[in-house]
Amino acid sequence: MNLLDRITMNPEIVHGKPAIRGMRWSVEMILDLLGSGMTFDEIIEDHPELEKEDILACLKFARLYLSGQPLENIN
Repeated sequence: MNLLDRITMNPEIVHGKPAIRGMRWSVEMILDLLGSGMTFDEIIEDHPELEKEDILACLKFARLYLSGQPLENIN
């Protein structure tokens, strides 16, 4: 499975922002948690509905977005 398959965009979920697997966890929110110093394990411990691959997908999405590369598989 491509990590980007975990990132979805739906106008009815978090105002259409890129989100994890159709949940109300936006890529932006996960990046904020990481930026505040939380580790992958701390995020998953606090929010067990998330998986390590979800966090990795957020990082990959951000890298591709910032580099201007195509964001394939985002629906």
